[in-house]
Amino acid sequence: MKVLPEGFTRCSNLPRPGIPGAAGGSPRVRPARTFPVSPACTAVSEVTSRLWRVERLRPRTIAGYAIGSVGTGGFGTLPGLMLLYYLTDALAVPAAVAGLVVTGAKVWDVVIDPFIGYGSDRDLVRTGSRRRFMTIGAVAIPVFFALTFAVPAGASTVAASIWVLVAFLLAATAFSMFQVPYIALPAEIAPTYDERTRLISWRVATLAFAILLFGAGGPVLRGETSSLSGYLTLGVVAGLVIGAGMFVASRVAPRGARAAGPTAPLPPGVQAAAPAAAVSALGAFRIAVAEAVSTLRRSQPFRVLLTAFFLQALATGLMLAAANYVATYVLESDLAVSLLFAALIAPALLVMPLWNRLARRVGKERSFIFASALFALATLCMVPLAWAPGAWVYLPTALAGVGYAGMQALPLAMLPDVIAHDARTTPGVADRGGAFSGVWTAGETTGMAFGAGLLSLVQWVTGYQSSSAGVTPEQSSAAIDGIALSFSLVPAVLVALSLVALVRYRLRRGDIDVPTEESAAHERP
Repeated sequence: MKVLPEGFTRCSNLPRPGIPGAAGGSPRVRPARTFPVSPACTAVSEVTSRLWRVERLRPRTIAGYAIGSVGTGGFGTLPGLMLLYYLTDALAVPAAVAGLVVTGAKVWDVVIDPFIGYGSDRDLVRTGSRRRFMTIGAVAIPVFFALTFAVPAGASTVAASIWVLVAFLLAATAFSMFQVPYIALPAEIAPTYDERTRLISWRVATLAFAILLFGAGGPVLRGETSSLSGYLTLGVVAGLVIGAGMFVASRVAPRGARAAGPTAPLPPGVQAAAPAAAVSALGAFRIAVAEAVSTLRRSQPFRVLLTAFFLQALATGLMLAAANYVATYVLESDLAVSLLFAALIAPALLVMPLWNRLARRVGKERSFIFASALFALATLCMVPLAWAPGAWVYLPTALAGVGYAGMQALPLAMLPDVIAHDARTTPGVADRGGAFSGVWTAGETTGMAFGAGLLSLVQWVTGYQSSSAGVTPEQSSAAIDGIALSFSLVPAVLVALSLVALVRYRLRRGDIDVPTEESAAHERP
């Protein structure tokens, strides 16, 4: 006889209440059926009743949510790929200063993301929806993204640096307004462990397509001359596409009512957070920071997952920032940056369903370890690029793409599990998905920003020469070696370090899913 998880009672008759479906593509449920309930089963029924009879997510919900990754993929790819290069090789900003501009604007997310997460949670309590924050971000980002690449011709390096810093800071704020509640949604609209994996797998497949679209198409849209007008065209067109993808995804958020079938059922006696009294902006910020710190302190799985993801974001951010320089100064081909992205992302699109299947078979956590190890091995194989550049680099890049697919899909599928587990096991904690996603987004964007900052530091140490648009200066062998190693050895070491943290992740499938009526019936003697 099998034993139910701790805290659950074996019951002979359990209720199966129906849950009204909410707008925005919430999971469908079957009509209510009533059964006699013994007092001994009350605790179990209160926890599990809202999960029974929940069907699979609707394709419309999955598609709408996944389209949001067109926006997140575009904003995550183009600034990381183009912005540092735009500053150093089009605006003649010194590498060290350019690194500070890019990093400073991104680190701003560390300040505002917990605040946005707190505000999103409060908005969810008041209105039953995270839609408003997502819509504001989607509408605002095209304007600020275009302005980032709209520095007037003839501007001094100081003026250009300030222009890009302010515009990109505003664009990052708009992005966070969307991204933080967007990340919190799977824990509210996907009913089970496997459904979250399914939802996130489609999202990451779309993300991989978006990275390929923007990574390979961005340089083509900009043009080979790297003129300022080409960058402006890039900013306008990409900003509109990014905003459109975000706006579509914002329609998935349930509107005016709680999402049906939440994945974080509350233990008996625990109530959802009530709307708090109005507080000042400073007071709200203090509360947001306190909630972020509390989230990190109480959830060991979240700390481990965030640490691993941060190190991997640092590695991928470094490679992303270095790709343009590798194409120009190592492979000596403007087309190479598009080919590198194609080699990385095309395999990721093909193998995404395989990572999903592997996660169902051996668990997300083990699959994540396999994907990370594969990526580290592939990037380590690129080290000879420093002294023997050539087309051979596309082969290990494709192998890295296979690992990259898992490195993107699996942690994003594990995060809703962490949120659901925390809400179910921590007394008095509910409606805190925004707090988790705020800290997560801050960690991810900081890692990506530090990747660009680390590259600029390497360039400064190795003597990289900045230039104006249309001019390709002669770089020293030390500067070229620094670029090549920033694309290979350093990312491999960072991902290897992430594995040290990842092996301490403790959650498994049995810790996440609440037993259903059918499984409970199967357990009866």
